[in-house]
Formats: sequence, structure tokens, C-alpha cells
Amino acid sequence: MLAIVSAMPPELAALKALMPTDQITTVAGRRFHQGQLAGQDVVLALTGIGKVAAAATAAVLCQHFQACALLFTGVAGGLGEGVTVGDVVVADALLQHDLDVSPLFPRWVVPGKGKDRFAPNPHWSERLRRAAHAVLAQPEPELAQGLAAFGLHAPRCHQGLIISGDRFVSTTAESQALRNLLPDALAVEMEGAAVAQVCADFDRPFAVLRTVSDRADDQAHVDFERFLAEVAAEMARDIVLKALLNP
Repeated sequence: MLAIVSAMPPELAALKALMPTDQITTVAGRRFHQGQLAGQDVVLALTGIGKVAAAATAAVLCQHFQACALLFTGVAGGLGEGVTVGDVVVADALLQHDLDVSPLFPRWVVPGKGKDRFAPNPHWSERLRRAAHAVLAQPEPELAQGLAAFGLHAPRCHQGLIISGDRFVSTTAESQALRNLLPDALAVEMEGAAVAQVCADFDRPFAVLRTVSDRADDQAHVDFERFLAEVAAEMARDIVLKALLNP
């Protein structure tokens, strides 16, 4: 069974609306929705916000539901040059930017793992990347309307490092500090690297897709809820659906 997890309720709702059946199971205070999507058995769940909530959700999916793979969708702040609002980032590595056990271990290295970056599954990442390019090249009417409403023209798909931490990065000083420390980081969020570490523990393939909602600075998007509903949720739904239909 494939697990698809979202960080925010509107994204989950957009995907859940496509499922003809919905069997709900509650585990560890979380609601998991089982059904079929694009002819595949799937389980949908909200991760919750932050690394602990995301890790707990991922562990339940791996242990209780025996998920064969996890796909994560959500929004992120853009960090990399040219990564702008409305763009999509598919991770090729994930790192916890707020993890620091030095001097016992080098900064960002996960104790016991001997590394600071976790690589998503190449096959699933490539499926998401191809799907994102196709969706952005010819958006469905609902997504096209949302992009136009926000004045977003020709959004692009990027692939690279996504960093995670347990704080919402929303000032120019914070985002610049992260760019100085990790110049190859394309986007920053609060869950992906935790999901990546859990999937590594369970030896489960995973992939991470993020829609850029702001530039993680003082000019962060003022109408986040509307952007989430009209752009990010539509974007995630269309990309995931196309990825499932085109292996």
C-alpha cells in the first residue's frame, strides 16, 4: 500500500476527494484514510506540523499499515536563487538544518547514521519530477485559475536539497543565514528530513514534493491560506495523480 502524506488539511482534502472509498482508521490520535487512487491502494494521512509529528506519522504508516513507499507533499519557503513563489521543488536530498550535536558529531550529522543527508528514492523522485514538468507545462483549469489569481506565470520545477527544522523561517535574516550555511539548499520546511530518517530506519522508499509559498523572508506571502487552497493543494493533487498514472 502506498502512503501519501500531506502537511496541511487542504492538500489532503484535494487528494481524498478523488478516492471513491474511504476507510478511516485512527492510530496514535491520527486519522488514516484508506482507499484507491488512480487504481492503486493508498493510505492518506496528515503529518502534522514539525519534525516530531511528521516522524510519528511516518512510523505508524511503516509499522501499522506496512506502507510500501511514502510520498510527501506540502509547501515550503524558497531559498535557492530563482526558486520563486508557485515553483515546485522535488527533493534529491533532505537535511535537518537545526540538528547540531557538535562537538560529539559534525554539525547536521545524525548520531548513529554517520550522515547528514538522506536521499529519496530515485524512481519515485523521477516520477514526481516528470509529473511536475507536465502539470506546469499545461496546468489543469483549476490550477491555472489559481496561478492566475496570484499573478504567477510560468512556474518551474526544481530538484535539489530541501532542509527541515522546527521553526518557521519568516525573516530575511534567518533565510540569509541558512543560505550562507547551506548554499545548495533550494527550500526550507518543517517535516521532510524527519520523514526521510524514519523511512531510512524502516528501509522504505520515499519522495518529497514541495510547492513554494513564499521566500522565507520578510516578504512572506500574506494570504497563505488562500494560496494553500487555490494553488498548493491543486498543484499537489495534479502532480501526484499524474505520477501515479505514469510509472
